[in-house]
Amino acid sequence: MQCLERNVRESGRDYALRTLKENIVTLQLEPGSQISENELAAEMGLSRTPVREALIELSKVKIIEIFPQRKTIVSLIDYDLVEEARFMRFNLEVAVVELVCNEITDQGLKRLQENVRLQNFYLEQFNPELLMELDNQFHQLLFEIARKPQVFKLMDNIAIHFDRVRNLSLSLTRDLKIVQDHENLTIAIGNHDVEQAKRLMERHLNRYKVDRILIQEKYPQYIK
Repeated sequence: MQCLERNVRESGRDYALRTLKENIVTLQLEPGSQISENELAAEMGLSRTPVREALIELSKVKIIEIFPQRKTIVSLIDYDLVEEARFMRFNLEVAVVELVCNEITDQGLKRLQENVRLQNFYLEQFNPELLMELDNQFHQLLFEIARKPQVFKLMDNIAIHFDRVRNLSLSLTRDLKIVQDHENLTIAIGNHDVEQAKRLMERHLNRYKVDRILIQEKYPQYIK
């Protein structure tokens, strides 16, 4: 497991939750793998209580399965849950990109353009981990520009199922259209073209369906 740097004033529970989510999405903690509360606490330099609280929180969104007195495992990929997460993101992000088209400022547009520039750079270097981080930042930026940051935080909880599949897609192929999607979205937003931006976002969030067969063929042990 990769331990993240703890933020100033971040509680033990929040740090454990953020670290576990990151490791689940990046598959440092693989689907189906068994995890130990004691070992996780030792690795993160925490007591068992905040780790247990984080695991319970993750079990509520079914990304962790806890079998009392027996074991705790990282859930296998369940495409029903992936689809639920995609459905939520689809409806929220299509609505948000409409707001962004109507409210975008020069400063907001520059932030999106800089993010896309970095995505193109790391695509050429083929660094899936940084691409995933920048991908997440791009979508978070849209919610910040639309002045809906708390909605993004709420969505982010169940989106972990969708994000794990997105990360697998990034690791499997270099011929990605995701960065091009973001570039086209930024152009549409800069042009205040609401209908084009909504169409692009719809296509972007449906891409995982194309990758599903590839993921199942490459990692059948990860699928429920």
